[in-house]
Amino acid sequence: MKEECLICKAPLEYLEEDIEMECELCHKKEKSKTRCMNNHYVCNDCHMQGLDSMVGLCMSETSKNPAVILNKMMSMPFCHMHGPEHHSMVGMALLTAYKNSGGEIDLKKSLVEMNSRGRSVPGGACGFWGACGAGISTGMFISIVTGSTPLGKENFGLSHKMTASALEAIGEIGGPRCCKRDSYLSILKAVDFVKKNLGVSMEQPTIRCSYTSQNNQCIGKQCPFCKGKTKIAFICVHNSCRSQIAEALGKRDLSDFCDCYSAGTEVKPKMNQDAVRLMKQEYGIDMEKDQYSKLIQDIPEADIYVSMGCNVVCPHIPGKEVLNWGLDDPTGQDDGTFMSVMKEIEEKIKELRVGLGLVE
Repeated sequence: MKEECLICKAPLEYLEEDIEMECELCHKKEKSKTRCMNNHYVCNDCHMQGLDSMVGLCMSETSKNPAVILNKMMSMPFCHMHGPEHHSMVGMALLTAYKNSGGEIDLKKSLVEMNSRGRSVPGGACGFWGACGAGISTGMFISIVTGSTPLGKENFGLSHKMTASALEAIGEIGGPRCCKRDSYLSILKAVDFVKKNLGVSMEQPTIRCSYTSQNNQCIGKQCPFCKGKTKIAFICVHNSCRSQIAEALGKRDLSDFCDCYSAGTEVKPKMNQDAVRLMKQEYGIDMEKDQYSKLIQDIPEADIYVSMGCNVVCPHIPGKEVLNWGLDDPTGQDDGTFMSVMKEIEEKIKELRVGLGLVE
């Protein structure tokens, strides 16, 4: 089984009625229906430790795509596969993308308010209340940007319609719960709703889930975000150095949801030997074991093509996404220069995982 309990990693169980439990971390006593099979209980506050730092992340974010922003939050150490932290993060991601897309709000004030409201929705609400916290978070988002109160009129109605739309999408898929899937469904509904009702166009995400391996209850191809692996091709002129490094690090860090390849517009008899040596030394990766120099036409057609920065024009890929990383060629340079480029590639691979791994 994959990890679920924050204390012992055992699977969780859900009781039919509340019993008094003591949090293993802060020792607060309260009633709950949720514990692990070894009777460990972690309260909502302890489960969400670190969520406050998301205000700073959102304030520095420039993306107009709420799924990209949400995925960055999900990649943080405090965020677990499932948990009440998603009840705040969905609304915070939407607020940030809304502001970056031209929405007129005080972002910091709105984020703090969203964090506070989201925390009030307990873990397990999806099953015990019949209302997923991620879906409710979209209604909170609309309430905040429109200034809704219990005495509101049009904004009161909009907030409820938003929540209803998100919950309907979640209900159509059914259970068991998946905090990632339900968060993504809520985000998609909110993007459409905001464009139609508030006239603000956030970027429309296409989402590909990378969390299957972490979810004991994953419903696989029944999930709309389970679409198979993305193919990524790293391209440079000779497919000897930078693109080979990117392929190797991509296979290491992206293999759970991406197939990584590299190729060139020309080839050399062998890979750059400094790159081979330093990859063994720094990462323990022997690139010569299963990599070799090859042409673009020798690899499968990819979903995403990444140019290393050598002004390579990739032929025969109409409609495909092409990124340019703008990396300097370290060939013939000292080890320090090589290492700098390798570290830069490693960071860009991480960015791919955070962004393009989920949002095409």
